[in-house]
Amino acid sequence: MKIIATNRKARHDYFIEDSYEAGLVLRGSEIKSVRSGEINLKESYAAFHGDELWLMNAHIAPYKPASRENHEPRRQRKLLLHRRQLKKLKDTLQQKGLTLVPLKVYLKSGLAKIELGLARGKKNYDKRETLRKRDDDRQIERSLGRRTKGNY
Repeated sequence: MKIIATNRKARHDYFIEDSYEAGLVLRGSEIKSVRSGEINLKESYAAFHGDELWLMNAHIAPYKPASRENHEPRRQRKLLLHRRQLKKLKDTLQQKGLTLVPLKVYLKSGLAKIELGLARGKKNYDKRETLRKRDDDRQIERSLGRRTKGNY
């Protein structure tokens, strides 16, 4: 499994409650751009249109050698899941405050896959608390690292 892109902002802005692996329907020039790492998941999300799940607002850069056969960078892309998973997700998303955000895109057996996270938005104080905890953990690691290297 080769990770192509990650959405680092997603874990900062949301509490991830569950994750799903979905297939990504791409055109020829899109998969070539994805393989070269030209994808940006920032501000992207997944939404239902009817009974189908679509990836919205993900930017896949145009593939230079494709010239006139290129794709639109921010077009909607269909996501592939089992019917049971789609039904469960649709019912779950009816709850207030839940959304589907892409966490990472990777290649698995030559196919493009996307990991979707069922997310609940964080408030500003939650974000500050997360940052404070991370800084405290870094301080603890630094102090322990310095102490174990020296003589007692």
